[in-house]
Amino acid sequence: MFEIKSDDYSVFVGDVLTKADEFIGKHYARCKKVILVDENTAEYCLPKIQALPSLLNAEVLQIQSGEEHKTIETTSHIWKYLSSIKIDRTALFINVGGGVIGDMGGFAASTYKRGIDFVNFPTTLLSQVDASVGGKLGVDFEGLKNEVGVFKNPKAVFAHTEFLQTLDDRQILSGFAEIIKHSLIASRNYFDEIQDLNFEAIQELDNVIKQSVEIKNNIVLKDFQEKSTRKALNFGHTIGHAIESNLLGSKSSLLHGEAIAIGMICETYLSYKAGFILMEDAMEVANYINAVFPKIDIDSSNYHRLIELMQHDKKNTLQGINFTLLKRIGEVEVNQICEVDQIIEALEFYKNH
Repeated sequence: MFEIKSDDYSVFVGDVLTKADEFIGKHYARCKKVILVDENTAEYCLPKIQALPSLLNAEVLQIQSGEEHKTIETTSHIWKYLSSIKIDRTALFINVGGGVIGDMGGFAASTYKRGIDFVNFPTTLLSQVDASVGGKLGVDFEGLKNEVGVFKNPKAVFAHTEFLQTLDDRQILSGFAEIIKHSLIASRNYFDEIQDLNFEAIQELDNVIKQSVEIKNNIVLKDFQEKSTRKALNFGHTIGHAIESNLLGSKSSLLHGEAIAIGMICETYLSYKAGFILMEDAMEVANYINAVFPKIDIDSSNYHRLIELMQHDKKNTLQGINFTLLKRIGEVEVNQICEVDQIIEALEFYKNH
């Protein structure tokens, strides 16, 4: 088991259930507890969580999985449930699930009665390497990703890597996109290392998760509310979020990491156009990501809808659409404004390579 200490809480990675039981038993023994799950974590993860002595009497609330349910309406359902069972401000809220559960459950807990404590059990690779650190909580609104939310840290995060064995290959790949992102923004050596990763070896995943959490944690500790350096973590997300939002709810909808993989290829190309990296670097990144992720057909007739979604991105300024670009593999340049014709050219680069 690894412990990564963040600002005022710790992320525990590995075989962490005993540690979680000790933590909850020590700090919340006499408090009411509510566990939030979806239909997947209710089946595969909840039995092990409920078996912890500290959580034997916890209430359980189940919601539907999927980004399309990460809404104010679902959050309202959570608030109503908490109120109906008379949860007070001393209670503990326990999120057991992927990024949707962590984002929305944390947001619901942070706003109910002006905030109750919560802990996270991230159960997907994506949530273990990304949402486990940073305190960004929220929901989608009017088709825009994470449009409404707050910054609030959990009291602890328990990334039990055994839960990853319940995931299919597509979910593992989705999480791997954020690992690729962490390597591209922070460490050329790490980028080289992950290209030899064996997905079947849980011990290798433990070490990779630890490295990714440490990279994100080091960035977040310097800039919790994303005023400057934390924007490094947005690499791949301006275009990626637009693609994800545009396909949300359709038959061809993408998982978050699948969309971010496309975004990283496009934004690497924009890094080349900005004069930061060589074309051979852009091709190295594109070739690797395309070798790992299936190619997605993006209809050029949707380009201007994607631009419209990017223009609504909360990272923007009055100057235009804001990007984080690669200064080189392992280092970024934040607050880079790109023109519409460059963005379309980047989408074409993805389409043709």
